[in-house]
Amino acid sequence: MDVMIIASRDCTHYRNLARELDDLGVDYKVFYVEDEPELVEKYKIRHSPNLVVDGEVRFRELPTEHELRECLKPG
Repeated sequence: MDVMIIASRDCTHYRNLARELDDLGVDYKVFYVEDEPELVEKYKIRHSPNLVVDGEVRFRELPTEHELRECLKPG
């Protein structure tokens, strides 16, 4: 599973999302909109944070813990 957080550097919520992913044992990469204009264009990023799973934007805001678990559960 390829998981990305796309966020602005000053977004306070992406750190919470990263912590949740860490708690779930999910590997992910963080990309900052200020450094990755091609990702902003590709995924039509307008808010922060965004969670992209296997090339699909799954959340354009901070998901609840339940939503995150449902999104990332295998199978």
